[in-house]
Amino acid sequence: MVRRGFVDFVNGQVHYRHAGDPGLPPLLMLHASPGSSRQLEPLVAAMGETHRVIAPDTLGNGDSMPPEGAQPEIADYAEAVLGVMDRLEIETADFYGTHTGARIATHICLARPERIRKVILDGFGLYTPDDLEEILAVYAPEKAPDQMGLHIMWAWHFCRDQFIYFPWFKKDKEHRVPLDLPDAETLHVRFVEIAKALTTYHKSYRAAFRYSMRDNVPKITQTAMITFAETDMVRAVFDEAKALLPDARTQVLPGIRSPETLAVTAAAFRSFLLG
Repeated sequence: MVRRGFVDFVNGQVHYRHAGDPGLPPLLMLHASPGSSRQLEPLVAAMGETHRVIAPDTLGNGDSMPPEGAQPEIADYAEAVLGVMDRLEIETADFYGTHTGARIATHICLARPERIRKVILDGFGLYTPDDLEEILAVYAPEKAPDQMGLHIMWAWHFCRDQFIYFPWFKKDKEHRVPLDLPDAETLHVRFVEIAKALTTYHKSYRAAFRYSMRDNVPKITQTAMITFAETDMVRAVFDEAKALLPDARTQVLPGIRSPETLAVTAAAFRSFLLG
């Protein structure tokens, strides 16, 4: 069973999902942008069979407090994760991070190496300077509630288009993602999380884009695994990503969209973490 909780900070609270017995090895699981730990819930439940899983919502997402300042960086999001560990009295843990979460985990590997034993980096993008300039300008626009409800339509199509195109704002044949849309319930869940974080979701996105995985992944000294889902929108950079850390275990996995693929993915993660 996946349960929910909050930890208190001076300026608010960070929300987290958790599973597994407190006596099991701790595992921090960090979600992608946009959204919250809700999108990891099936994997949290599966990994809870062998680990004490803690999956916080990043600042300004889900039910967590917003970050301070106009331009927080990955270091600020990482500091909040470390604060969750401190408040839950977890000294050292294994980490799993996907997309934005992979960047947060990488920063913690480098800044506080004693806090991470093993790390799984899943599905992180690698961007050229030209791509990055455009993505920072367009990918995650600032939004606010609108009396005509236009923000609702925007949020729905933002979630939907991310499953159709990459990047989502280039709606042409060359940028079509060769996947089917998920079911309406999955889209609704993603939409609800975006709507909740409407005025702050963009800050974690932009911080993630500014954080260079090309520069930082090669500095990791922990035992690491680099993995991409077969259906990941950035799957094409897997070979380049694994070359950043030649000693890491690397694997393309089927993802978590069905019970069958979830079982394969969770088994691969357990093999790495418990091996």
